[in-house]
Amino acid sequence: HRHIKPHTVLPFVLTESAARDALTTWLGRLWFAPNGLVEYTRKGRALAGIYVPYWTFDAATTTRYTGQRGEHYYETRMVTVNVNGRSEQRSEQVQRTRWYPASGTVSRDFDDVITLASRSTPPRLGNELTPWDLDKLVPYNPDYLAGFQAEGYTIPLAEGHANARSVMEGIIAMDVRRDIGGDVQQITTLNTRYSNETFKHILLPIWIAAYKYNAKTYRFLVNGQTGEVQGERPYSVWKITFAAFGAAILAAAAYVLIQKYGHGG
Repeated sequence: HRHIKPHTVLPFVLTESAARDALTTWLGRLWFAPNGLVEYTRKGRALAGIYVPYWTFDAATTTRYTGQRGEHYYETRMVTVNVNGRSEQRSEQVQRTRWYPASGTVSRDFDDVITLASRSTPPRLGNELTPWDLDKLVPYNPDYLAGFQAEGYTIPLAEGHANARSVMEGIIAMDVRRDIGGDVQQITTLNTRYSNETFKHILLPIWIAAYKYNAKTYRFLVNGQTGEVQGERPYSVWKITFAAFGAAILAAAAYVLIQKYGHGG
């Protein structure tokens, strides 16, 4: 397969200093994080500015489906309960569901369904750096890469296409459930026809930092356009231990107070 050159690029908006501020704020909100983690960014450690490859896909879809629509109703039944050592009969409402066959067709046009094209970037982090304002994409020009690293794609087009189809299928299933209606839905079959499919290979700006804690490296990614942060966070064992110890003390104190005052004594 021939190498596909980038079609468009989204220029960096955030400076390295602004990205560090966004990361420091995000780290400061983490519970049970090591004390040195925030200090790591405050000391001015360098962040790497990298253009990371992504695929985007457009498609027009039409889906025929079959399934069932569930509508809840309630029945009253008598139950026996124990009240102060005596049995009493009480009524309670029990939820039931009536099911009705459902079928139909839904259509949706997808625009710029984005999927990561890099294996070196953790998928959970790279795919969650949203939102991106893809209206700001510009035609690829090597000048935009000056002073930054640029990664070539390592997830091929066919795999990226399959990943995008999976995203589309999830959205189509939600459309079908809305179309079925009722209180609950069951989907039996989905038959989707795709047309007018197109793709782009794009480069998106990301600031990357790495922090080593207990011999393990944790990575943090900052959206170079919006400042959105995603990261692999370490946990301080000492902080968790002290928190658990404090919770145990509070629970013991509460138990003593209940025993002393809970019965009006």
